[in-house]
Amino acid sequence: MTSNQTDPTTLSYALRQKYNVMKAVVLRDMRTRFFDHGLGFLIVALWPLAHMIILLGIYHFAGRQAPFGDSLNVFFATGLIPTLLFMYVSRFMSLSVILNRPMLAFPVVQVLDILMARAYLEITAALLTLFFMFTILFLLGENPWPANPEEAVLAYLSTALLAVGVGILVGVIAMFFNFAVTIYALLMILAYVSSGTLFVTAYLPDLIAIPLSWNPITQAVEWMRTAYFETYPDRLLDRSYLVGFALTALFGGLLLERVCRRIMLES
Repeated sequence: MTSNQTDPTTLSYALRQKYNVMKAVVLRDMRTRFFDHGLGFLIVALWPLAHMIILLGIYHFAGRQAPFGDSLNVFFATGLIPTLLFMYVSRFMSLSVILNRPMLAFPVVQVLDILMARAYLEITAALLTLFFMFTILFLLGENPWPANPEEAVLAYLSTALLAVGVGILVGVIAMFFNFAVTIYALLMILAYVSSGTLFVTAYLPDLIAIPLSWNPITQAVEWMRTAYFETYPDRLLDRSYLVGFALTALFGGLLLERVCRRIMLES
C-alpha cells in the first residue's frame, strides 16, 4: 500500500516536495550570494544597518536636530526601518529570478519558489537588522521602544507584505524584461527621497504633502512614527491605503505569475 509520503497524488506529498524545493533554492541563494558560507548571511543584515549608522553619523556631525521628538537617532530609525525593509526585500526579490534562472531548468522549480525563497531570506535578514538596531540604540542610552507596540508591529508587518507583493510583481516582469530591475532600482531612489524618512511629511504644505502621501512607503513611515510618538501628526496616515496597495500588488503578482506559467507551458 502506497504511503502518503510517496504517493504523488496526495497533499502531503505535494507539500513535502514544495518544502524540499524551497529549501534547495534557499541554500543555493545563501551559497552563491554569501561567499559559500552560512555566516556570510549576516552581511545581508549588516548592510542596511551600516546604511542607518552612516546616515545618523552624518547628521550628528552636521549638528542637525530631530525634526520631531527628542532623539535624532530614534526619529531617523523609525523612518529608515520600514523604508529599508521595503527597499531591500522587494529589490532583491526582483533580482532573484535573474540570478537563479538556471534553476528553472528543473521542471519542479517554479518562479514563485525562487521569489518566496528570497523573500524568506530577506525578511529574516531584516529582522536581524531590527534586532541589531534596537541593541545599538539601547547601548547609546536611547529608548527604542514604541509608545504603541501593537501599532508598530502592524506597521512593520504591513510593510513586509508590501515588499513581498511588489517583489513578486516586479520579479515576474523581470523574468521577461531584465531591464525592469534597473528601472525599479531607479524608482526606488525617488521613492526613498519622497518617503518622509528624513523629514516630517505632514509639516509640508498640502500641495506637496498630499501627493507624497500617495507613496505607500510614506504611509509605512507615517504609520511607524505614529506608533512611536503619541503626538505625531497623523493627518496623512491611511492604513487601509497601505494594506490595500500591498494586497493589490501581491494578488496582481500572483495572477501574473500564473498567467506567465501557463503561457510558458503552452509555448
